[in-house]
Amino acid sequence: MEINILQANPGQLKSKPADESNLGFGDIFTDHMFLMEYKSAKGWFNPRIEPYAKISIDPAAMGIHYGQEIFEGLKAYCGEDGGISLFRARDNFERFNRSARRMCMAEVNIDLAIEGLIKLILLDREWVPKSPGTSLYIRPTMIATEPHLGVRPSNEYLFFIIIGPVGAYYKEGLNPVKIYVEDFYVRAPRGGTGEAKTAGNYAASLFAAEEAKAKGFTQVLWLDAAEHKYVEEVGTMNMFFVIDDTVITSPLGGSVLAGITRDSAIQLVKDWGIKCEERALSIDEVISAARNGRLKEAFGTGTAAVISPVGQITYMGKDHIVAGGKMGEISQRLYDEITAIQYRKKKDPHGWVKRID
Repeated sequence: MEINILQANPGQLKSKPADESNLGFGDIFTDHMFLMEYKSAKGWFNPRIEPYAKISIDPAAMGIHYGQEIFEGLKAYCGEDGGISLFRARDNFERFNRSARRMCMAEVNIDLAIEGLIKLILLDREWVPKSPGTSLYIRPTMIATEPHLGVRPSNEYLFFIIIGPVGAYYKEGLNPVKIYVEDFYVRAPRGGTGEAKTAGNYAASLFAAEEAKAKGFTQVLWLDAAEHKYVEEVGTMNMFFVIDDTVITSPLGGSVLAGITRDSAIQLVKDWGIKCEERALSIDEVISAARNGRLKEAFGTGTAAVISPVGQITYMGKDHIVAGGKMGEISQRLYDEITAIQYRKKKDPHGWVKRID
């Protein structure tokens, strides 16, 4: 399908940020967006790029009433030579389609979606920030739009991509964050939708996250829904723990999101010859290791923050300082390596980066 492009007129263009050191995250969007529609009788149609604007949706749209909504998060980066690159974009869209299958939604043609994304970025390339630590955040989204009140999968969907310049996700930047271990509320049970990147998972996390924020914590560490025994993930990141000489992260058992940065970190750790395990890890084992000095470091991984070191874990009212409250050696090495690959400062041995201009 041909992608039609309707460029914004001068009166529709927005003012670009003057200070890239103060971008924040998720509040600024570019001049254009990519859209296409789906109907079960005809498939996907009308792929286009048009000026960024509000979307009109029927009040009876099934996505509003029954939660059929999925999204992704990835980034584009400006290298030192001014060239723009994507990091593991196909992996993100493959995960997008896995989320679509789980939520009984239409899968997108990945090649068409990536083509539309590239055209969108190049049209708005002046929005791609160039300062260290900044990037262009990309949000592909799909929502059910069929106007029908009744619980079943929708026959109509809207797919769109919006983009915008961002800085650090956490205000702490690379300074270690404090996380609160939640032992009552749950994010997603095994067999639920935890492995899908769907809105309901994040809505389910908000109450506990707000309680933790009020207590001075950055994020919540979720335990498994069945026993409240095994660590799973943080609200916006997969979690890793370094115990003795081993890097450990939760397995993908259906309740944990298959993070792209998670997968990158596992691959790099293995490349370096460091022992890495994907296994069930109890919170008791984590706390015991913290008490006796065997917990060397802990960190989260995600597209938004890349690597976020953890300096304190609080469980059952007791604080446990990790790595002296500083960024650990492996955390720092992973951050340096992944960002160097993303900005094309170092060789990309795994073919993760795609230059688009």
